[in-house]
Parts: sequence; structure tokens; C-alpha cells
Amino acid sequence: MTAPTGALRVHDLVRSPGLQLRVLAGGDGLDRPVSWAHVSELEDPSPWLLGAELIMTTGIAVPRTAVRQRAYVERLADAGVSALALSAHLHVPPLRQEFLSTAEERSLPVLELPLQVPFIAVAQEVAAALQAGHRRQWGTQLQVFGALRWLAAEDLTAAELFRRLERLSGYSLYLCTPAGSPLLPGVPVPAPRYAALLPGSADPAPAVPGGYVLPVPAPGRPAGYLLALERQGDRRGEGVEPAGLGVVQHIATVAALQVSMVRHEHETLRRHGAETLAELLQDVLEPDTARRHLTRLGFAAEAAVLLAVLEGGDDGPFDDAAVVQALADSAVPHLVLRRRDGLYVLLADSPEARSALTAVPRTRAGVSRPFMPGAALGLARREAALALRRAGASGAPTVVFSDDMTERWLHDDPSVLHGLVEQVLGAVLRYDAEHGGALVLSTQTWLERDRSTEEAARTLHVHPNTLLYRLRRFGGLSGKNLSSTADLTEVWLALRAAHLCGRLP
Repeated sequence: MTAPTGALRVHDLVRSPGLQLRVLAGGDGLDRPVSWAHVSELEDPSPWLLGAELIMTTGIAVPRTAVRQRAYVERLADAGVSALALSAHLHVPPLRQEFLSTAEERSLPVLELPLQVPFIAVAQEVAAALQAGHRRQWGTQLQVFGALRWLAAEDLTAAELFRRLERLSGYSLYLCTPAGSPLLPGVPVPAPRYAALLPGSADPAPAVPGGYVLPVPAPGRPAGYLLALERQGDRRGEGVEPAGLGVVQHIATVAALQVSMVRHEHETLRRHGAETLAELLQDVLEPDTARRHLTRLGFAAEAAVLLAVLEGGDDGPFDDAAVVQALADSAVPHLVLRRRDGLYVLLADSPEARSALTAVPRTRAGVSRPFMPGAALGLARREAALALRRAGASGAPTVVFSDDMTERWLHDDPSVLHGLVEQVLGAVLRYDAEHGGALVLSTQTWLERDRSTEEAARTLHVHPNTLLYRLRRFGGLSGKNLSSTADLTEVWLALRAAHLCGRLP
């Protein structure tokens, strides 16, 4: 960890004549700040550390083997320890080369303390040097408490508030949801290189290399995480000393209050959005009125939208709140309405929107083709319902209605679809299954290639004569004349029905 001029550093203690400290390894880290001096005889003290501590041990904590000694130093470095002080001639085991080389690699100072200098002398010197810094931290905490007054008096945005808290605290501040998305508008998320600093457990230790990471509390689960990193490079030139964990904890509380306010606003908008979506589905709004409503709810006037309908998958029902949270994390404009036949979602057309629909477990979604705001939802609703049926039949979590318009003319009743497939394709499907044939695939490919024998044969990697034989065999088994427009139409509809009800992939 680094600190501006004025902070107590390891080299200040090494230069103190009364302490008689000797550097054994890690000399490149003597510029590390020291926040406290603490005795620990634990092989893994990291869960109880906050970062920037000088750890003192009689040697009981130091393992005996080379592998465990290396791991011991790694744990201390990962916890942000400023230095390790070993009391000479007590219980310190032989220090392995792996121990010393790891300390050098991690720039973690390893110091030797003479037996005649008690640990309490080191602790007293550190405490005396830190008194002025503690007074500053208390003052900073009081100013952080005033953050809510700034919000009310100056009408600050979240971005403006956190820029002010950065200047006050001496940290660069980042906020993100557990999924890594923005938590508050305008407040930056951690860069990818900091992803490893975000916690992987529900109750993480706060100290990370260069700062702290804390959960932003919310009902049920953390709303996200606050990452506070000591300011680097030119920003350190502002001369603001990092204010410590206590101040960062207060900033996390301010973030939680901001998140609560934003969520209250979003809940109000969500209710208005549900009312608007209900009116759109009932087709009671004029196009201009519908566009105005959608614009007020965050939709761009000239950007396409999608209608999706969601239901629980085969492994059980899904939680509406999980869908709402996934959409909120995606930051895509959306409206949500629960109806008896499913959860309806109107959302802006974007890759992020489609990804959000697939992010919720135990969910199936059918999605319409894109359409412009203000258009009637009758067609989009039918497309979404057809796509949802296809998702249920195929097992796919999400199906988007294709540009193939045939399916909209097919019957809604699955039993009718199965009947059509059996009547037209049943004999051919059974033949293919029993003989490992490809009559149905060949006929479908031929139709999809606008009945071009050469192009379909190339697609199937067969000779055109082989394809012609398969088409004749298909006609003989199905009883359909592929030269007849009426029969050809019936075959095409049966093929689409087979896809829709899961008889064909």
C-alpha cells in the first residue's frame, strides 16, 4: 500500500534508534504505510487484519517447512500487511530461502527485532506517530456523515457525490453489482484488472492490495460492492492521505442509502411501466400517446423494441424478482407485467437485453421480432407466444421469432400440430428413424433452397441424382406430389409444424 507524504511508513520505524530494527528481506517495501502494530502468533492472521499493519511475532506463527513459509508470506502480502517483525532468538525457525525470496518478490519487509526491545515499545511508537492521523480520520468521518446534507442542499447527482467523497477520502471509488454492472448511475465500475479484488464469498475480509472492498448492504443480499483504492500517480499529488477503513465503511453506508433511493425511484417507474404495458397489450393507447409514455419511461423514440413472454422451465417455476433484477443490472429500458399466461417484458432491442433474458435460471423466453415504439402489440404478442412454444418444445432457454412468417398461420393447439405432422410426414419420419435415412432433411433443404436441386445437393454434400431419388422416395411414402402447389404447401406447413412441436430440431 502507498500513502502521501506525512503517513507513518516502515522506513520511519527502521530509522528509529530506539527500536534497533534490522531488515532481513523485502527492502523495496520500506515505503509502505503503517496503520497499526499488532502481535499475532497465528499462521493465518489475514481474517482479522484490515491492511497496513506491522505484524510482530516471536516466531511461533512462522511455519517450519519451505512450502508453508512461502504460503505464510503470500498470505500476509495478500492481506496488505506493511511489514513482518520477528523477535530474535526466541521461537523463530530457520528461515528458508523460499521465505526470503517470496518477501523480496512481494516487497514485504521482514524485520528482526532485538530481544531486548519489547513488542510494546514498537506498538507505543506506532501509536504516538499515528495520533495526528487519527484526528484527521475522525474529521473526515464527520464530513462523510454530511454527505446526505450535500445531497439535499446542493442537489448532487450520485456521480458528483462520489467524486467529492473521492477527494475527501483519498481513495478512488468504484461501485458495481454482484454481476459487475453499474450500481449507481455515473459512478465507475472497477476496471477488468481489478476483478480479482472483488469478493468471492458472502462475508469477505475487507482488506485488499491497495485498499478495501466492502459490500453495499441491502435487504436480502448485498446490492453490490464498494472498491476503494488508494489514489495513484498524479492523483496522489493532491496530497490527501487515505483515510482508512472506518471512512470507507461510512462511504459504503452512503452508497447503500443512495441505492435505496434509486431503487425506490425504479419501483415507482416499474409500477408506471406495468400500467403502461397493460394498456399497450389492451391496445387502448393511440400511437403518439404510447410513444410519449415510453419516452418518459426511458425508451428512445426511434429505437426498436422487443416483446418477450417468460415462463418457468421444466425444472420448476421462476422468480419474477430475479427477472426484474437481471433487467435492472443490464441497465436496458424495460417494462414488466405479470399476467396469467406469463411474465410480459417490453424492452429495448439490444444484445444486452437479450443476454439479460437468458441470465435468469429456470426460465424460458419467447421473443418477438423488433418493432418500433407506438406499434400495436397484437402481432408482437402472438410472435412471442409462438416463440415461447418453440422454446418449450425444443428445450432452448430463449427463442426469437424468426423472419419465416409461416408459423403465424399454424394452429395454436399442439394436438392439431401433431396431427398435421403425422398425417403428412408420419410415414417418412418413421422410415428415416428405422433406416437412418435423410428423406425429410433432404426435402426440407430442397424447399429452403427454393427447389434448386444443384444448390440443395451442394448443401447436403450429395450428388444431384441422389437428391432426386430421395425426393421421389419422399413423395412415394408421404403420398404427396412435390410438383403440385397444393401438396407442396401442405408439406411445407407440416415441416414448420414439426419444428414448432419438437418433432424436428
